[in-house]
Amino acid sequence: MQALWAWLDSVGEIVPDTRTADRFGAFGEGSAIGFPTATVMNPSSIHIGRDTLIGRQVTLSVGYGVGDPGMPERGLVIGDKCIIGARCTLTAHESIVVGDGVWFGQDVFVSDAGHGYQDPDVPIGDQFGSHDPVVIGPGSWIGHGAILLQGTRLGRNVVVAAGSVVRGEVPDHAVVAGTPARVVRRYEPGIGWVGRTGDVRPVVRADYLQDALTELRERA
Repeated sequence: MQALWAWLDSVGEIVPDTRTADRFGAFGEGSAIGFPTATVMNPSSIHIGRDTLIGRQVTLSVGYGVGDPGMPERGLVIGDKCIIGARCTLTAHESIVVGDGVWFGQDVFVSDAGHGYQDPDVPIGDQFGSHDPVVIGPGSWIGHGAILLQGTRLGRNVVVAAGSVVRGEVPDHAVVAGTPARVVRRYEPGIGWVGRTGDVRPVVRADYLQDALTELRERA
């Protein structure tokens, strides 16, 4: 059984220059999507960069249905050297852009749309609501089970703590956590990492350590 699964895993994986990969808007060299996938809907609107690894049971979806005439040409864009953990869901109706070098933990959910609830006589599932693009800046880390809602715009090198629910703008070099997520730490150039309470945690650099070791040797 294990040998059979290993064979299925090898032949089911989506890699460049295969019939399945050719259905994508772009599928970069060195990239792969693990087997089995959960859902891949409208791959022609999904663009994946180079050297990006996408785990098993991941959902990549654009539009409201197969062949949706209103779907965007580049609804879901994932950059180079990204890692998308197992069982993540990225569902786009207007635009989701994941920058280069972004890492997702497992079970992350990202969507650029939400259901409305204004009409009390219409089931909420039938009220499609509005769309607002999602942008995840390069070098960011999205922790296990985080949820990124419509209108989320993360800056460069942002950390989203596990289980957080994010909506709105987050500046570069920040750590956000909670439900709703708030900035709990940020990087101040020349100072270091500053927490909500004003504590400062200076960055220890290699040259500083070398100077300290030299001083200790001289004292010895």
